[in-house]
Order: sequence, then structure tokens, then C-alpha cells
Amino acid sequence: MDAYSLAAAARAALSEGGDLARAIPAFAPRAAQQDLAAAIAESIERRDALVAEAGTGTGKTFAYLVPAILSGLKTIVSTGTRALQDQLYHRDLPRVRDALGRGIRTALLKGRANYLCRYRLEKAKGEPRFTSREQIALFQRIVAWSGRTRLGDLAEIEALPDDSPLLPMVTSTAENCLGGECPFWQDCFVVQARQRAQAADLVVVNHHLLLADLALKQEGFGEILPGAQAFVVDEAHQLPELAAQFFGESLSARPLVELARDAIAECKETTGALAVVQGPARALEAATRTLRAAMEPLPVRATRQRALAVVEVSEALEALDRALEEMTAALEALRESAPGFESAHARSREFRARLARWVGRPREAVVPADGASEAQEAEAPPSPAVPAAASDHAAAEAATGPARARAGGAPVAWYELSPRGFRLSRTPLDVSGPLARHREASRAAWVFTSATLAVEGRFDHFAAKLGLVEPRTLLAPSPFDWARQALCYLPPRLPDPAVREYTRAVIDAVRPVLEASGGRAFLLFASHRALREAAEALRAGPWPLFVQGEAPRGALLQRFRESGNGVLLGTASFREGVDVAGEALSVVVIDKLPFAAPDDPVFEARLEAIRRAGGQPFRDEQLPQAVIALKQGAGRLIRTETDRGVLVLCDPRLLTKSYGRVFLDSLPPMPRTRDVGEVARFFGTGE
Repeated sequence: MDAYSLAAAARAALSEGGDLARAIPAFAPRAAQQDLAAAIAESIERRDALVAEAGTGTGKTFAYLVPAILSGLKTIVSTGTRALQDQLYHRDLPRVRDALGRGIRTALLKGRANYLCRYRLEKAKGEPRFTSREQIALFQRIVAWSGRTRLGDLAEIEALPDDSPLLPMVTSTAENCLGGECPFWQDCFVVQARQRAQAADLVVVNHHLLLADLALKQEGFGEILPGAQAFVVDEAHQLPELAAQFFGESLSARPLVELARDAIAECKETTGALAVVQGPARALEAATRTLRAAMEPLPVRATRQRALAVVEVSEALEALDRALEEMTAALEALRESAPGFESAHARSREFRARLARWVGRPREAVVPADGASEAQEAEAPPSPAVPAAASDHAAAEAATGPARARAGGAPVAWYELSPRGFRLSRTPLDVSGPLARHREASRAAWVFTSATLAVEGRFDHFAAKLGLVEPRTLLAPSPFDWARQALCYLPPRLPDPAVREYTRAVIDAVRPVLEASGGRAFLLFASHRALREAAEALRAGPWPLFVQGEAPRGALLQRFRESGNGVLLGTASFREGVDVAGEALSVVVIDKLPFAAPDDPVFEARLEAIRRAGGQPFRDEQLPQAVIALKQGAGRLIRTETDRGVLVLCDPRLLTKSYGRVFLDSLPPMPRTRDVGEVARFFGTGE
């Protein structure tokens, strides 16, 4: 099928009276969806790259599934989160496949942290690590489920939270997996999932797995990507920052503690091993805790230089290195006695190598797995500068290694603290080169799509991040009637966002809007401090209040939906994934323009690199990043053809600064007002 006939077939399937309209009762043909499907079809046939922004309501999922299925080519579809992955695979894909009448083989593939590890489950059965009766009950539930599951996907256990401390006990990482030495290898759920993916015509993955595979197969079971003829990257706006994590490396507290505990657990079946391992294991746990305590006075995130300037931190890092050295030596003597000791020894050596690279001190005695000497790895000078937080902690933790650290040039070394842990990271400033090389080597079609890729209708910023040189582009507008469905309110007389009273002024400006809408609002704040201040100010209000951090995200959103008139408060992490259609969400308030936080070392180093290269950091990086972030937040407002709502943009810089026009021109074409009375009339509550 040539490019034009595939494009025509895709258009026909999505048109009035076409396959999808006949098979799916709620399906409504959309011109923008057909244009997008045709453009994707042409890219698939030409094996070239397409960057396409598909406004909310375009129906981009069907627009890429139709040509992918009709093409008959091996296709990898990657989306942003595991939740979206499950929705795509279990809901959207079967509907489109059945409507088209194509019996293609499909597979859902997740990272190894999503699958039960039978070996580690068996080890955990004899471990007294549980801290509560609830944990014991949940572990017993996992054991019972393990005997009947076919796929081993932990998402099947609804009661198991994403952050459960049980997960590391019953899943494997690339470092602690025993590979072919594992006694459960023949029944390994990860191996089986990989085999299904390799045999499938269309595989649904998430960005973490896609990047892990690009970044030298850290998942440990060979490549899934070679052989694919088309890649569709949905929610593609997330890719540049995630790629920087995957082509970098990190070392954090949890894997260090797990190494110590796993080594102790292995001793049960080897006579005399406990006497050798127990001391070094306890020393490693103690050194990890001491380093976290030494870092307590530091900012939550900053550069390596900031950390090393504290004497106690430098001393604690040296003590951690000595503990890893002792652990490596202890495990060296036991390597031959059991596969678990062999794995723990390899992890200990690798962690020590990462620590040396992060500190910036060559350590010739430690040789990374790819054979490069530690001196070679440490050649790059430390970069000045603070990081984009990892959106998937476990995946970012696993995606580490010397080759990825080299991929983007001299990396920025920085740290980040959590309440009980730390992460020491090295992140490249630019991943466009390695991403471009991987694309070219694949000889496949690459489609990048999202609702938020363009700035003032242009894709230059996103394309440069991914190393795309003049790709084909498409701007598929949202089919919603923005002039009728939405209103943008810019409150008058707000002070400069830098003044301390700003959040109080924002709440005062927003109260009349909430009164007009009867609640039903989502308020997005630039900082947790502003979030707390706003929550305090709204506690006595007549609307149910739902505040980020006071309950798990899913539960919070569900309660907000069910309340009917609630007010939901969140920060940057809530810009995406809040999908509340209907009247329950009729107002979106954004307190400040979402410029990147000043405590991001990687971002600051990137700005400095742009400055050194003769560019303009604000124009080239800060502004486009903020525009895309604002579009993500604004996109929460109108989700269906019947939604109506008001977008409240509080930041006065939209009108007082010349760059304000760039933000406003990048938003959907909705009418604007500075009159709160017009907001009341929009909701039918004004005179």
C-alpha cells in the first residue's frame, strides 16, 4: 500500500459511515482527526519523522492506531504513563482493531518493576521486614495472587499502592536480576512479556521502557525495538526531560540499603556466609543513613559543588565509598557459592563506580561493566549549576550506566533529597545527538504527538530537543467551540508575583469566580508554599476542599469528581493527568506563569550552556518551556464537546510584559475578559 492509499484508507476508516462509525456507537467523525491520521500514514510509508500537535478532543489515539493497524507493519506505541498505557491497550486498541477487522497480534510491555519476581518473592517469605499488620496482610495477598496470575503484572492487585514498600521485595531490578542463573528463569514474567512483545505486530510501551531500550537495553532482556518499522510517541512533550534522565546515571539510598539486605538474605543457604557479610552489610546501611543525615542542612536539590562544600558530607561520601569497598571485597569471596552473591557483587562494584563518577574522583580500581576505566569516566569537569525531578523514580533509578552518562557530553552532577533518602545524579545537558542517532539507525517512521508541542504555532523548540532537523509538522486544532465553551479571565489589579502577599491577592481575586461557579474548580500553584497558604485561606469556604498531598492522587481526584462542587488544589505535578470531564471541573486557575524553578541545577546549567553558545536563554529555553507548561495546565479545562468553563490566569505579566503575548497566542482561541461580572454571566449567575 503506497503512502497515499494508506492515507486514503485511514481517512475512510475515520469518516462518516466508515469502519469506526459503524462499529463504535459514540464515534463522531472529525476533520482534524482525519488530517492527523493521513499525515501519520504518510510518515509510516515514507519512514520519516512527523511532529504533530493534536488539540484536546482531536481524537489522536484513534488517529494513530488506525494507520498503524492498517499498515501491517511492526509498530511500537509509547505513551506517558502506565495508567495511559493500560487504557490504550485494554480499551482503545481492542475497539479500533475490532472495528477495522484486522486480527493483528498485540502486546502490552512494561518495565520489569511492574512484574512479580518469583525468586525475590520466595526470598521475602522468610524475611521479617514487615512493619505493620497491613503490610503482612498485603504480602499474603501477593503470595495468594502469585499462584493464579498468568501475566504477573502487579497492576492486577488493585490494593497495592504504587509506592508500597513491598514492591522492591517482590520485583527485580536490572542490577539484582540473576538472569539465566535464576532458578525461576523458565517461568519469569519479564521474559515472557518480552517474548510476547517480540512476536507481536503492535506493542504498547511507556516512555520509560522506550528510553531504557534506546539507552543500551538496561532492562537486561535484549532489545525489543530493532525490527519495528514505526514508532508512535504519544504525550511526546515529556520525552526530552525523561531522555536526559535515561542517558544519565544516578545512585540513591534505597538500592544501597537493598544491596545490604539482599546480601544478608542470601546467607541463609551458604554456610559461614553470614559471618563474612553481616559486618559490611551493616556498615553499608549505616554509611547510607549517615550520608543522608549529613545532607540534612542542604537545600532539597542543588549541585555537587554545594554538597561537597559541606565537610560532613564529603566525609560521609568517603565513608560510603569505604563501605562499598568492604562490601565488594566480602562478596568477592562468595561469588562462586550462589548466583545471588554474584549479582550482589556486581551491584556493589557498579554502585562504587557510580559514586566515584559522581564525586568526580577517578578510581582506577573500579572498572565499569563496559570496560571503560574509571579515570576515563571521570574526565569531564564538574559543571556549575539545580534538576527536573524524575517522574518515575524506579525507572529513573534503573536507567543508569556509563554509556548513557557519556551520551550527551559532559553531564551536570547534582543531588536531590527526599524525606528519608537521597539521589546523586549525573545528567547530560543535551540528548539530541544520541536520540537522533538511534532514530537514524532504526530506519523506521517516528511520529511524535501531544496536545502541547507548539509555541505560537511553531515546533522549533521541541524539534531541537530531539535532534529533529526540519521534520514534517502538523497542527491539528481542537474541534471544540472555544468561543462558546470557554472564557479566559485575567483578574485586574493583582500585584507583582514576587511580592509576599501575592497568593493572598490571588485568592481574593478568585473568590468571586468560585462564588459564580459554585466551586467546581481546579487551582494550580507554582509552589508548595503557595498551595499551603491557599488551602489555609479556603478552609472555611462553602466548597469541599481537596488538597494535593492530603490523600493519594487517584483517591483525591475521585473524591473531587464525586463531590460535584469541590475545589481541588495542586502544584506542577497536577498539570497533567487531571482528566475531569463535565461540570465537576468548570474553572481552572493558574496562579503564576510556570517558569522553571530556580532550584533546578540541570536547567540552570542548560541556560548557561545556551548563553556560552551565543544564544538567549530566556528566549530559547525558559519561555518555550513555560508556554508548553501553561498549555498543559490550561488543557485541564475543556475535555469534551459539552464542557464549559473559565480559565483564570492570574499573573499580571501576561499583560505587562512583551512576552505575555507569546503565552496568550499559544492558547486555544477563547474570548478574554478582565470583568468578573462577565464570568458570573458566563455561569448564569450574574445580572
